[in-house]
Amino acid sequence: MFDEIEFEKIKRLPKYVFAAVNELKMAERRKGEDVIDFSMGNPDGPTPQHIIDKLVESVQKPRTHGYSVSKGIYKLRLAICGWYRDKYGVELDADTEVVASMGSKEGYVNLVQAITNPGDIAMVPDPCYPIHSQAFILAGGNVHRFKLEMDEEYRLDEEAFFRNIETAMRESSPKPKYLVVNFPNNPTTATVELSFYERLVETARRERFYIISDIAYAEITYDGYQSPSILQVPGAKDVAVESYTLSKTYNMAGWRVGFLVGNPKLVGALMRIKSWLDYGMFTPIQVASTIALNSDQSCVAEIRDTYRKRRDVMLKSFANAGWEIRAPRASMFLWARIPEPLRQVGSLEFSKMLLREAKVAVSPGIGFGPNGDEYVRIALIENEERIRQAARNIRKFLKAHGQG
Repeated sequence: MFDEIEFEKIKRLPKYVFAAVNELKMAERRKGEDVIDFSMGNPDGPTPQHIIDKLVESVQKPRTHGYSVSKGIYKLRLAICGWYRDKYGVELDADTEVVASMGSKEGYVNLVQAITNPGDIAMVPDPCYPIHSQAFILAGGNVHRFKLEMDEEYRLDEEAFFRNIETAMRESSPKPKYLVVNFPNNPTTATVELSFYERLVETARRERFYIISDIAYAEITYDGYQSPSILQVPGAKDVAVESYTLSKTYNMAGWRVGFLVGNPKLVGALMRIKSWLDYGMFTPIQVASTIALNSDQSCVAEIRDTYRKRRDVMLKSFANAGWEIRAPRASMFLWARIPEPLRQVGSLEFSKMLLREAKVAVSPGIGFGPNGDEYVRIALIENEERIRQAARNIRKFLKAHGQG
């Protein structure tokens, strides 16, 4: 009605690439087609029973039904401190260095809203989880993208990474204030060692920028690899915060529980903005999350093993179908280069073709940034028999297009 009133933030957001695949997927299902869906990182397993039982117990108590605390109840924040102490040997202050959030995405977006001034620049590797870059756009900032490079084993190319930071600090005006890192990486599954974070903290101190680290997949690791935390580096809390989520580790995606920890200035900014925006998660969910973090972690090992078995079945069956994919050391995804000769059509068109002709849904790499266009992301969210069926469908699809 009022054409002269523009929504500038919304205009700056790109078209959501994944919507095209989602619409096509739903259209195929409406036709009665059996679509094997690897397109979303949405865990298909149940939340461990002891966590559900605690939720049920807590929800029966009327005193838990009122408003909660925006930064998270104290016992949950203590449990987060205990989780960091047990896993990484890191000590945190529950009052000043920890805030619980409604999933790590909400915490990340609100942090960026709190700390970004108009025109501020954040450095974000490409490909990336889309909100890692778009949160700064929504907050009125700008993004300096640089290519995320890795070797054949999905190990980060550290030299290229730090060269790109040096270039950004030298050429960007104003200088970047923030750097986003996400390892194990979504979508590429790229991994790092603690020595990378040691060098990164030193660089941040020298160049004077803050680091926002996302370790959502830290517990989904394979073949002896253990994912480090940036907070293991002495003095890291001076320059860094880190976010985590219970979604993948405990199959709690729909519960929306995450947290952000580290630098008191940044954590304090998130606490303050959340105090204006929400009253926190439903208290029984927080109580159950406390149990998830504090109790026996054998359920985590079982969930991890499920993803490992699916990874191995997918790698073998897809290779037999004519699609060779390298084995990741972490995350619940495969980052798969599109087979020749279909690579030239681009990841979006390839994903549409795969869905229409093979009834297999994947995420196009272009949705994660320009440097992802030769790849698709495949989530390990279908059981082993469904994975084998997808491989049979893909074998026919590739043969029809002159592959294999």
